[in-house]
Amino acid sequence: MINFLILPILIPLLTGILLLFLPRYVKVQRWISALSALTTVVLSALLVQKVYHDGIQTLNVSSWDAPFGITLVSDILSASLVLTTSIIAFASIIYSFFSIGKERERSYYYAVVQFLIVGVNGAFTTGDIFNLFVFFEVMLMSSYVLLVLGGTKIQLREGIKYILVNVISSALFVISVGYLYSVIGSLNMAHISERIAQVGQNGILTVIAIMFLIVFGLKGAIFPLYFWLPGSYYAPPAPVMALFGALLTKVGVYSIMRTYSLFFYHDQAYTHGLIITLSVLTIVFGCIGAIAYMDLKKIIIYNIIVAIGVILFGFAVMSPDSVAGSIYYIIHDMIIKAALFLLIGIMIKITGTSDLRKISGLIKRYPGLAWTFFLAAVSLVGVPPLSGFFGKLLIISGGFAEGFGFGAVVVLLSSLLILFSIMKIFIHGFWGEPQSYPGEEKAPVKSLLIAPVLLVIVSIAMGVGTEAIYPYLSMAVETLLNPNIYIDAVLKGVM
Repeated sequence: MINFLILPILIPLLTGILLLFLPRYVKVQRWISALSALTTVVLSALLVQKVYHDGIQTLNVSSWDAPFGITLVSDILSASLVLTTSIIAFASIIYSFFSIGKERERSYYYAVVQFLIVGVNGAFTTGDIFNLFVFFEVMLMSSYVLLVLGGTKIQLREGIKYILVNVISSALFVISVGYLYSVIGSLNMAHISERIAQVGQNGILTVIAIMFLIVFGLKGAIFPLYFWLPGSYYAPPAPVMALFGALLTKVGVYSIMRTYSLFFYHDQAYTHGLIITLSVLTIVFGCIGAIAYMDLKKIIIYNIIVAIGVILFGFAVMSPDSVAGSIYYIIHDMIIKAALFLLIGIMIKITGTSDLRKISGLIKRYPGLAWTFFLAAVSLVGVPPLSGFFGKLLIISGGFAEGFGFGAVVVLLSSLLILFSIMKIFIHGFWGEPQSYPGEEKAPVKSLLIAPVLLVIVSIAMGVGTEAIYPYLSMAVETLLNPNIYIDAVLKGVM
């Protein structure tokens, strides 16, 4: 039987390698990339169903069984994130056909996008802490290329900062893995969890846990480690912004969720309490940035930071409701942030600027763009029955139930500030006196709308189909809150 576990990693890898040999054949690159991404979507959906019906899937890549060999593991959380990643990659590739430009397409753009997906899907799927680092590096190296591809001044300036921050965080990642191995004697995540219960060195393990929080916090952009994100994500073109904003920070968040539920649970009052504090501060400072700027890109970028705080708050509360809300919300946010970045990319393509003060009246000529943006915006805010509502409701109710009322109130109030920031774009950009913009007629708006409309439809389907999704959420929550399910599936009585 085909093992669907490795295919969402293997197919983008082989596609990326193939595309390296076709730099001059732009149309061939486009269709190979789109077909590969669509195939990955289908296989990822089959993987989700396989995990749901048959339980956690594992694959020992070498001939060595866990915990000695390289193990890939797919539970319902990782499989769902792989599916979401594949959908976003497909939408971004379709959008790139009409926006990225032939110069970038001839410079291995589609190949690098495929390698980025290899890194993201690999990070979601690996069951080995060192290979998590390896897949992080694959993802980051691809993002370095995508960030500077095009060679504009702002891309090169922000690229230097982005690379410097990630080189430092990667070095700290390796050091943290080394310390963990020296104490535990294993790199397999399930085996680490089993061994932590035996070694009894809580003080050292708490220090290592904080080191990992710094590493993943830098990559996930939590307070105060988000300083690099607004500038770096501002620089690249819209489809790359969509990939970065939807995927890269979520890998950092997933890593915190995985490690702090699977093996950094020995000093939960301290470690999870720290995450709750940092997540609330992340929400506050993200909201400040979102309402302060009159720039399309900056508003959406700071909303990424808000969402990171909301997701981590729900996870750190560690109640069944709050964790279910976080899992639902991370999937919702990946989809809707990608849609919003693609939509503001169309607005910038039409107007030639991201300055909201220079844009008005777009709804008269582009009603489809306007109402698609409106649906994405109200979904982001959490208006029922759209996808943003259910996850946030579970997080807030879980926070109140577990005695974290202040954080729950902050999450609730953040919705109002998000509403203000995102409606600012709708009111200033789409209403008012229509203007004429140079080069407006060259913008292929109808073609560009295909991808964000697809993502908004997925978001609406999530909201309307919440009842159908909830059993999958419950299974994911059970695995996170009960590490023995994961451990037993991986080790299978070997140890």
